Parts: sequence; structure tokens; C-alpha cells
Amino acid sequence: MQNAEAKIPPATDRFRSREELAAALDHILSSPADEGVVRALVVRPAAGQRQMAEEVTVSAQGGVHGDHWAKGCWLSTEDGAPHPDVQVCIMNARCIEAIAGAAENWAAAGDNVFVDMDLSPANLPPGTRVAIGTAELILTEQPHNGCQNFIDRYGRDACLFVNMGPGKANRLRGIYGRVVRDGTIRRGDVMRKIP
Repeated sequence: MQNAEAKIPPATDRFRSREELAAALDHILSSPADEGVVRALVVRPAAGQRQMAEEVTVSAQGGVHGDHWAKGCWLSTEDGAPHPDVQVCIMNARCIEAIAGAAENWAAAGDNVFVDMDLSPANLPPGTRVAIGTAELILTEQPHNGCQNFIDRYGRDACLFVNMGPGKANRLRGIYGRVVRDGTIRRGDVMRKIP
């Protein structure tokens, strides 16, 4: 794992406008449907901390190893354990690139995996299994929405872009996955649907 931490808020040159983001929508929505390349990986050691990684280990027990999910997160099971339905956060790489520009600005979004793939519910409905590296995930129903932190880091227009209209319908803010087969994910690996 690399030690470089993303600045929060990110060092983008400026926040993108709604018009700029709308102009990128066709490109984002043309992401591959059946398999896509992992363009970035991020571990969140603690709240407000981000580390870009070349590879991560994932497990049903620990989620993304080194990530704060295993220490407790915003969603818990009845017994107080971190909820497995929010173990791994996944976002469309074309979308974050349109919002944040250079890859060094992506980590602040708070997602673990940025992949060039169509994450819409029509293409990847909840319950879909995906292989990614040597691991397998099942995609969950838990909604992933832009929040005040997203606004602070990327601007109000970016949050509206992912939370409303086509952005919401196509889950441009991202999706969650639960680990069903432990493994390793590397930048450049392919994520693919399992029939």
C-alpha cells in the first residue's frame, strides 16, 4: 500500500459545474456493461483518512483490510457489528473523473474501488455477484448517496449530479458490495459479472 493520503477537501483546480457534468453524462453512461477495469483503490484507515493502494485484500470477516469499516461504521447489525452490506464501496471511474479530474483527487470521495463499469441497477441489480481480482462480491440493496462531505469536497453541483435524475437512476454515486469470497484486488484487475 502506498502512504500517500488524499487531501480532504481534494486539491482540485475548481469544482465542476452542472453544465460540465451534464456534458460528461453520455461518456459515463457508455461504461462497459459486462466487465470493467479497476482504475483506483482506496483504503480509509480512519475517518477523514485516505490511502491510495495498488492492491487490497478483502475478506468476509474484515471487508477491505486496513479500512475503518471493520472498526465500526455508520450502519450496524442488531448486535452492533459493522454491517456487511456496506463492506466495500464502489464508484464508476468515469463519473469520479468527470467530478474530480486527476486520479489523485478521487480518494476523498470515500469509495474503496473505482471501476470503469456500468453500475446502474438495470445492469447490476442488487444480488448480482461480481468477480474482481481473486475475490467475489455480492452487490447489496443499500443506497449510496452523496452527503455534506461530498458537497464539501466536490461542490454542490457534483452532489446534485449524482443524487438526482439520471445520476440517481444510474447510481453514479456508487454501490455497495459484500465479500463472499476472500481475495486480492489490484489496480488494473477486471471486475466482471458472474452469470
